[in-house]
Amino acid sequence: MSKRVLAFLTCVVTLFAFCSFAAEPRQEPSDQEQARTVYIFHHPIVMLQAKFGLTTPEERVLRIRNTLRHFEHADLLAPLEIVPVTRYNQPGRLFVMNGKPLMLLAQADLDEGDDLTLDQAAQRVLARLEAQRTALRDQFNTGWLVLSAVKTVAGLALFLLVGYGAWRSWRWVRQYYRRQIAENRGWIPKSWRRYTGAIEARLYGLLMILLGIVAFYVWLGWALSLFPWTRVWATSLGDWSLRVVRQIALSIVSALPGLMIVLIIFIITAFILKLLKMVLRQVEAGRLQFPGLHPETVGATRKLISVTVWLFALSAAYPFLPGANSLAFKGISVFFGLMLTLGSAGVMNHAMSGLVLIYSRALRKGDIIRVADNEGEVSEIGMLATKIITRENYVVTVPNAVVVSGKIVNLSAHNKDGSINLTVGVTIGYDTPWRQVHAMLELAAKRASCVDLTHPPLVRQLELMDWYISYELQVRLLPGQALAIARNALYSNIQDVFNEFNVQIMSPNFVMQPEGNIMVAQENWYAAPAAPPKREG
Repeated sequence: MSKRVLAFLTCVVTLFAFCSFAAEPRQEPSDQEQARTVYIFHHPIVMLQAKFGLTTPEERVLRIRNTLRHFEHADLLAPLEIVPVTRYNQPGRLFVMNGKPLMLLAQADLDEGDDLTLDQAAQRVLARLEAQRTALRDQFNTGWLVLSAVKTVAGLALFLLVGYGAWRSWRWVRQYYRRQIAENRGWIPKSWRRYTGAIEARLYGLLMILLGIVAFYVWLGWALSLFPWTRVWATSLGDWSLRVVRQIALSIVSALPGLMIVLIIFIITAFILKLLKMVLRQVEAGRLQFPGLHPETVGATRKLISVTVWLFALSAAYPFLPGANSLAFKGISVFFGLMLTLGSAGVMNHAMSGLVLIYSRALRKGDIIRVADNEGEVSEIGMLATKIITRENYVVTVPNAVVVSGKIVNLSAHNKDGSINLTVGVTIGYDTPWRQVHAMLELAAKRASCVDLTHPPLVRQLELMDWYISYELQVRLLPGQALAIARNALYSNIQDVFNEFNVQIMSPNFVMQPEGNIMVAQENWYAAPAAPPKREG
């Protein structure tokens, strides 16, 4: 009859989880290794490696399990013993419980990588078997089980008492901050305390929740360790928590060099941007000049340079960020990149149009412009839209793409003093001398107090239309004059002057051809207020 040979597997981690027992058991066993391992209460005792005759290590494990099932409570009271034996022409150690053989550890079961002698390996197996024998003995001890149940209930009551105390303390903290706000006490201003008090109370509540979770975890592990059937779960909980703490600590330590490099990159980037900001301030003040860079484009240039430099810095620092090579980090990066690509098409169109407006210097803040149906003063030129204050004192926001795609009429850009050229139109019939119309329009312009008379008014005949002639009056307004007010004054003066000289402004539209010719007699060419040119000599 073949003998059974044992090989050992330990998954027991020390208290600090930084070192383990010798590598007899596999920490991550394969299916074959797991089938060769003897487990008691889910604890690995030994992994068998030797084959005796036709008996495989897997069959030896099954035989040991059957042997354990036939042990009685009386057998568990006596401690285990190790008996040196010789089996199959090799030394071995036989484990005996209450005079009954349990398992055999042979020389062939040892792993050369463990660097253990047969006696050292046997002592380790004996320690594990003794721990499980004690658990088996407690399983049949009614007094021990009752005491464990009482301890569990007492621990639960203590945990609930601590939880109730944490909840009461959170209520007291919340009421304390409310009293601080009501009585306006403390060195923090009352306007800030309304927000900081709520934040501090919530942070304290979050801390109490975390402490409650930790307390529950400790109580659960302690309660599971009291019962022989659940001690393996208690060990697993402890090993898991220690493994998590160790992984977090190792991750933090391993991430420190990368974080230092990221910090250095950001410090250098901030220094470069600070230097560029100083240079651009000199350009904005006019003390420095660079080709293609103007004072009015310095603000946009600073933003573009800042975005570009920070993007380069982020690209350089990306490989050194903790978790940059993880699948989750890459997935998030792809997700945000996809959102940016799909959602920024229209935004980028407006942003590029804003850059065109800024760098072409077609508009400046304070200019009087006409864009599509909007006319008014430019109050802001943003990256996405331009804001115009109309004569009704409305703020019209026009997307930059709309501004660039249409015609922009800048009424004040040509004049250095900021004054505006204003043009108004009027249509007069063919029976009124054009010289008289010119003189009346010039007179109306001279009567307006908002017109700069150092620049003479200019009258043009724009078109000879079917029933009337289209005239245009152009004047230079004084600096600071509102366009709507000046236009109103000019129109009022035009009506008054034309009424004074009995000239009808309403353009006639004939229903039928009149009997006589519509013309101006030569003697009426210079009707008042027009004056004929002086003859020389």
